Amino acid sequence: MKRLDWDDLSDGRADSLDGKEIEIAGWMVPPEGERASDYFLLSAEPPGCCLPTDPMAVVEVLAVSSMSIEAGKVALVGTWHLLREDPTSWRFQLRAARLSNPVTRRRVLGGSVVAGLFGHVCATPAMGDTGAGASTWPESPAGHTPAPSVSDAARAIVATTVTVDIHSHAGSIIGVRRVETAAPFTPVAAPMKAGGMRVVCLAIVADSPTHRVMADRRIHPFREPEPGELYAYGNKGFSRLHELARSDGLNLVSDRAAMSAARPEAPSIIVTAEGADFLDGSADRVDEFHEKWGLRHLQLTHYRVNELGDIQTEPPVHGGLTEAGVAVIKRCNARGIVVDVAHATFDLVKRAAEVTTKPLILSHTSFNPAPKSRSRLINAEHAKLIAGTGGVIGIWPPAGIFPDLASLAHGMADMAEIVGADHVGLGTDTMGLVGPSVFDNYSRLPELAQALLDVGFNAEEAGKVLGGNYQRAFEATLT
Repeated sequence: MKRLDWDDLSDGRADSLDGKEIEIAGWMVPPEGERASDYFLLSAEPPGCCLPTDPMAVVEVLAVSSMSIEAGKVALVGTWHLLREDPTSWRFQLRAARLSNPVTRRRVLGGSVVAGLFGHVCATPAMGDTGAGASTWPESPAGHTPAPSVSDAARAIVATTVTVDIHSHAGSIIGVRRVETAAPFTPVAAPMKAGGMRVVCLAIVADSPTHRVMADRRIHPFREPEPGELYAYGNKGFSRLHELARSDGLNLVSDRAAMSAARPEAPSIIVTAEGADFLDGSADRVDEFHEKWGLRHLQLTHYRVNELGDIQTEPPVHGGLTEAGVAVIKRCNARGIVVDVAHATFDLVKRAAEVTTKPLILSHTSFNPAPKSRSRLINAEHAKLIAGTGGVIGIWPPAGIFPDLASLAHGMADMAEIVGADHVGLGTDTMGLVGPSVFDNYSRLPELAQALLDVGFNAEEAGKVLGGNYQRAFEATLT
């Protein structure tokens, strides 16, 4: 049996093994975010915010039976097939696949990697946003760095801070199938209590029915919505969010008192939307969703160029923020709703910063000094626009970008170097990342607090990053 390295795919050696039994190691990527499947992709690198796109660094896998989607590196054996004129553009396929010997950490660190597969040029969001919902990864996946020792100082930070995750889809609330079929929820309150996470900005996804993964392995809108479709879908999404809150005993934060009163033993959520597509461009509907569903945090755009403005992952249409977008920001300012500009273009953010009278939030991203076209990451100038409004930038934890909590803390420190510790937060995108997360469970919050101390944040700064900054911006929005 031949052991394939990833270099073999690009140099032609893999082509000669068509029909042969082979072994190959890599990272499992479920195209529809399932926890277990007999169909998935095997990637040369751990997935981050994007689906892998390079046909020379990914293999389509057909397994003999449903397999648990692991967060660490795995070795598979199966029959190798060279694909010719494949309609989905893949080059190789592994059929009748099954697990080989377990992959040790030494093999993970020593294995072949194809540099630059992702390159931080992410046009693919949470797989849950495509309609299926992303998986919750194991708490201690193979290849993760062992949990650091948590000091009393780190535990004290969590105990005394109104900790906030400023962007999450926890609980399996999103995805067209889940929303339409009222699929079962997964626990949210229990891991929050275990780790001391007091508040989660729990987000529906407004545009799920209109986008999906396309042939280029990126998520794009594939059709225009029917009149009133996304308005109706938004209502269903908020209804599902409220049902989760009732069934899991989660309190709703709608004012300063509720924010200050949030406790680990009685965790809370802020009703949030990723994408304002249910507004159909009408600022008056901001009032409707505020009153009917308690909307308190609104991300203007997602993966569809909507009536409010342009997005990072599609060619610009409006030149930034539209007049409808200006009206929505002003209405949110008036009603005390946080305005989130994640996924929005730099031009949109520039105009939003001029228009808003309240802090802007950019809930989930990370820093890149020179993001490439269609990247979801932001540069220093982009970040400073947010900070200039008194806002907060949430750093997200894809393992493809940050392989462990220490590197995530360094990513937060990198952003703090640019905008100051008063403008950095945590946006986990829980159940929204395409692949494993280094912050895979709220119970790990004390470990993250320790990591922040270890990279040089003092206790006050760490508390701000873990929630204090968002609390300040949220309360400023209510005035």
